[in-house]
Amino acid sequence: MKNLLDLAQKLNRKKVSSQQLVQHCLENIDAENGEGKNTFTSVFRERAIAEAVAVDVARREGRLTSPFAGIPISIKDLFDVAGMVTTAGSHVLDKQPEATHDAVIVQRLRSAGFIILGRTNMTEFAYSGLGINGHYGTPASPFDRRTRRIPGGSSSGGAVSVSDAMAAATIGTDTGGSTRIPAALCGIVGFKPTAERVPQRGCIPLSTSLDSIGPMANTVTCCSVLDTIMSGGDNLELEPYPQVGLRLGVLDGFVLENLDAEVASAYESVLDRFGKRGILTKTVNLPELENYQAHANRSSLIGGEAYAWHQQFLDVRHDHYDPWVRDRLEAGRSFTAAEYISTVRRRADCQAATRKRCIGLDALVLPTVPIVPPPIADLIQNDELAATVNLTTLRNTSVANTLNAPAITIPCHTPDQAPVGFMLLGKSGEDEKLLSIALSLEPIIRRN
Repeated sequence: MKNLLDLAQKLNRKKVSSQQLVQHCLENIDAENGEGKNTFTSVFRERAIAEAVAVDVARREGRLTSPFAGIPISIKDLFDVAGMVTTAGSHVLDKQPEATHDAVIVQRLRSAGFIILGRTNMTEFAYSGLGINGHYGTPASPFDRRTRRIPGGSSSGGAVSVSDAMAAATIGTDTGGSTRIPAALCGIVGFKPTAERVPQRGCIPLSTSLDSIGPMANTVTCCSVLDTIMSGGDNLELEPYPQVGLRLGVLDGFVLENLDAEVASAYESVLDRFGKRGILTKTVNLPELENYQAHANRSSLIGGEAYAWHQQFLDVRHDHYDPWVRDRLEAGRSFTAAEYISTVRRRADCQAATRKRCIGLDALVLPTVPIVPPPIADLIQNDELAATVNLTTLRNTSVANTLNAPAITIPCHTPDQAPVGFMLLGKSGEDEKLLSIALSLEPIIRRN
């Protein structure tokens, strides 16, 4: 499925109808040998078809104000939809009341005319970078489907819904990499904004300090359009940032350790192409960040804040959790108030030190995920391996969450090779600048 601007143009020129787009997505969801059954936790089939019919009539009658009216997208199973229970990829919340209002981002997307096809599968309560779900199944990365490799998490179903043309784009959340990891492992673009940019009302939290809401789609432009709508902006015409004078910091240190050969090769190839284009790069070391990341693995804001929210359910709905996720949530029980306060302070100090070291740089670059997607079966059968791989997948992406910075991953592998993401990381609050830089560099980063 093409990017959102192409689809909008085709719709407005009557080259395709919304009904055709929705039907195409539903056919891919229903495909006998496809990933639909593992990708969606719920499909709003009848509503989507009815909305598509209404949009087509309104377009013929000239009553539409949004160019994106009638384009089908998906949303993660963390967002409230009025009249439905929000289940967060779990059965823990099955008995909770139905939502009385749509989440803010759902309201804004619908106001812009997008048709929401359904809610996508995810790691239970968004608490893993693997994308494995023991309740609803695990959708496989589009790479090497015969082996069935992890899609990345936690927004796993969303990424696969885009890679397999079950939706034109999708909305996920990102607490430690949950849009960028699945985007990278499924070969699409994923954007994490500065946390406060997009309202989170109507979204089940994982970590209130680190959560953000962002899009995954086929292009940087698609992600920019969706981010603008969700953040309440009005600048839908993103301009590419001038490459002349652009200064990129190439992050050194722990983010480059133990890269899979495919990742290292694709990443170095992008840096080489930057050099040939005359784009200025400078190696950057961030010792304060490295020290904080090592400390955070022992005293995690996510662990403490996730336990605080789940405490109300861990006793009364104990057996409804996936044991692997439940054990990780229970670990937050021992996180003391003193440790929490110390971690918050260390994070603030890390952010301040990093800002000083990055003066004069427009963005940082690093590999999105250090590894290519491993087989699902290997991780399901070995909890210790799953825990190790989970930390590995989150290692680089969590940098942006620590810094509360916008970050975007763009595919940089050749089409016939394992998926690899190239990450651009901006400065907190400078989301539009980062997206503009990403738009400018996307043709250089991509290899298709």
